[in-house]
Amino acid sequence: MPNPKSKHSPKCKTKPHPKTKAPPVTCPDLSLRTRFSTAKLLQQFHKLLPLTLLASWLALTDKEFYLRAFTPLITLWYCVFQRLGDNHHLSGVVADARAGGADRFSPRGKPLSRRLKSEATTSFSDARQRLPLEIFQKTLWHTAAQIASCVEAALWLGLSVALVDGSTCRMRPFGDIPEHFPPHRPGNCKKQPYWCVARVVGMVCLATGAMLDSAMGPLKASEQALCALLLKRPWEKWLLVCDRNFGVSSVARATVAAQAHLLARMTKARAAKLAGLAGVSLAAGLDALVTWHPSRHDQCPEGLEPTPVLGRLIVICLERPGFRQITLYLFTTLVDQQTYSAQALAQLYGQRWQIELCLRYIKVQMDLGFLECHSADMVRKEWLSGLIAYNIIRWSMAGAAALAQIPVQVLSFSRARELLLGWCIRWSARRPSLHSWKLLLHRIGKARLPKRRKRRPSEPRAIRAFQKDFAKLEGSRETARQKLAETCANS
Repeated sequence: MPNPKSKHSPKCKTKPHPKTKAPPVTCPDLSLRTRFSTAKLLQQFHKLLPLTLLASWLALTDKEFYLRAFTPLITLWYCVFQRLGDNHHLSGVVADARAGGADRFSPRGKPLSRRLKSEATTSFSDARQRLPLEIFQKTLWHTAAQIASCVEAALWLGLSVALVDGSTCRMRPFGDIPEHFPPHRPGNCKKQPYWCVARVVGMVCLATGAMLDSAMGPLKASEQALCALLLKRPWEKWLLVCDRNFGVSSVARATVAAQAHLLARMTKARAAKLAGLAGVSLAAGLDALVTWHPSRHDQCPEGLEPTPVLGRLIVICLERPGFRQITLYLFTTLVDQQTYSAQALAQLYGQRWQIELCLRYIKVQMDLGFLECHSADMVRKEWLSGLIAYNIIRWSMAGAAALAQIPVQVLSFSRARELLLGWCIRWSARRPSLHSWKLLLHRIGKARLPKRRKRRPSEPRAIRAFQKDFAKLEGSRETARQKLAETCANS
């Protein structure tokens, strides 16, 4: 298992069955290749925004669009541009538009910078609300497909690997947000909750780190149910790697229905129950074929029948010097024991920690952990806009890594984001030169994470409280205003 505090997953030694000899264990090849030259990569970069597909997507919606200052393409670009930089306010979009930042996307005639006469943000705010949510979802799929078409990653035994995990983001209780994302109240909390919390589940490509798809829902929607929504699309020749929260019957059934394969960790109790039904002993070194029959308590994704799932139950011990021994209980639908050995599957599961780093980049670097929106529809649009911007950064990192023939995991995400944002601002008003593009990819390829020479000490899972100048606000602001007014009147 990788160290949760480490950015790089160290090699782990597997403990095979005493009576069998373990085959050599190799880490998955994460290096990238590309068949495009640097000039052709620049042409592919311009295709990340679906200029030719946007009109066909809008034709499928019920809304009618006519020519305005903020066209659908300009609106989509500025929704992404907001998340590329640190300034997420609408005023920053208007300032960039008046400076000519989107004149290249303007239709023939008067450019956008000459049409805007005011500093008001109403026109862009209305344009964001008019743009359908489906456009953001399809653009996210489009960017993920563009990354896959431009770079070539080595397959893991003939399969592409996707990592699945969930997280949360919070919002203020404005508009209809509390109706779609109710405030979270812990079981032992007696105070009135304030923050609204949304649950999100993402699917990340292991080789490139790109977000393949994402689903959002309230906290009452489980991560397994949101994962089933992602698996409604076909995922042929993909292997999904999940943690214990996804090692349930519903996720396995949805994965098989999506024509994909599953490698999920299981809890010891669930693995023991599955081993008991198969008539095998749950001991170290177990690698047995099992048929997972859903119980009456197991849920089934909507539209699917609760049919049994054929797979393998694997129990393997992991040992590392200086760490305690860990026992992994894995379930996989890869039934070929000769091709997909238990040691290779355990080594692949060790790479699952990469999605934790990707989610940290999304919530911290892209500032998506807290969404400042006033409607539930804009919450979903802001989340997808941030993921599209994240994929654009990942595209540039994948292109730089492919030219240097190195894994994209060794590159600095924050530095790549800074370099790409500066390049977009400098060349927003005119066509970028090939020399500047080559220099950008070269600088991104050189911005690598430092190699640690010393072992990092263990850190406690605790945070240091900040000393605030003001007391914490409890309850509604209206009640606090009334109490403040009474205090001032009495004094």
